[in-house]
Amino acid sequence: MSDDTEVRALIAEVERQERDLRFATFTNDDAWELGTLLVRLATERGLPVTIDIRRGAQQLFHAARPGTVADNDSWVERKVRVVERFGTSSYLQGLRARAKGTTFGAVHELPLQQYAAHGGAFPVHVEGVGVVGVVTVSGLPQADDHALVTEAIRTFLDG
Repeated sequence: MSDDTEVRALIAEVERQERDLRFATFTNDDAWELGTLLVRLATERGLPVTIDIRRGAQQLFHAARPGTVADNDSWVERKVRVVERFGTSSYLQGLRARAKGTTFGAVHELPLQQYAAHGGAFPVHVEGVGVVGVVTVSGLPQADDHALVTEAIRTFLDG
């Protein structure tokens, strides 16, 4: 499979995830449950990740596992800004630029010190409302950050 074909397949998969992984509501208690689920998954797997969940401008959950550093918090902030600005996952934004043969920074001319279109930040989309928040993981390769977030959201929604 060519890189172009692989990227387009990834884009289709992430777009499907964004259509499927939607919430009926999203409360502070939901953020706590989802955050603790992410911590449990990361702990069971020995993953060095920082986990952050927000609704609007309010941070509802934050945890940093052993092996993380302050730079992970910077990555969280930068990924969150991408979701807040575009309403889609940070991974999808990076993949779309890659499919065009360029980079997110080149396409949008946004400062890389403030925006990171790397996997790990996923929109909290409430049906009938729209994007109300962001769930973010930082510390793994970007595809793995994204996969951990989407796995946890799917488990939470199916629960």
